[in-house]
Amino acid sequence: MAYDRKKEAIPSSKPVGHSATGVGQAFQHYQAAVQLLQQGKYDKALAAFEKLLPAAPLELRERCKMYISTCQRQMDKHNLTFLTPEEHYDYAISQLNTGYYEEAREQFSAILAAYPEADYALYGLAILDAITGRTQDCLKSLAQAIELNPRNRLQARADNDFQSMADDPRFTELLYPEVP
Repeated sequence: MAYDRKKEAIPSSKPVGHSATGVGQAFQHYQAAVQLLQQGKYDKALAAFEKLLPAAPLELRERCKMYISTCQRQMDKHNLTFLTPEEHYDYAISQLNTGYYEEAREQFSAILAAYPEADYALYGLAILDAITGRTQDCLKSLAQAIELNPRNRLQARADNDFQSMADDPRFTELLYPEVP
């Protein structure tokens, strides 16, 4: 049996199942949804991305999924209620551990606004500052946490989250002060 090149399908540069106008419309809908997201209209943006997702060209699908997740997270953030400051702290730490640093910072700040003597929130903020390279802020928050609760000094000595601060002499002095 001879191989007939004429019957071989010629690959198209167009995405399969999408007309040129359909792709153009999808990009327009995508841009409109992104604008809604940037305006803080998370519920409308979420609906727009979810509507777009099934028919979106391949190059937009992953972005749509990412933005859907972002919208959901932003909407959930506004619905949070905590029974205790410790519960609020646990949430802030979970945000820190998952890499949502700005959200974690907002949560620690909210705890401190309501409970200025919450040494654990200052300690958490110091960890966040160490991780994000805000050396001066780290030292300030840690010093306040230690002043409110001296046990924080011992905890910080063994805490790997302060590893980036280990070579800073101010950090060392804060953790190992000279006894008069």
